[in-house]
Amino acid sequence: MSDVKDPRVQEALRQACEELGLPLTYRACVHPLLRDPEGEWPQCCGGGCYPCAQTLVDVAVRTLQLLGTPRTSPV
Repeated sequence: MSDVKDPRVQEALRQACEELGLPLTYRACVHPLLRDPEGEWPQCCGGGCYPCAQTLVDVAVRTLQLLGTPRTSPV
């Protein structure tokens, strides 16, 4: 479980958002995924939502990679 208030986590999340094009205003949407990195994560519903659940998952996966704690459960 990641402490989303940890400055390392915040910096990794910021970098992941920038790399993947997710506006920083949506980073709080990624926090639940980082709090439960091996839990069940949402999938894209195909409904054209913004941000797409897949984008949030991609940002969470990249954040965990940057922290050196990659997800091991299938997405």
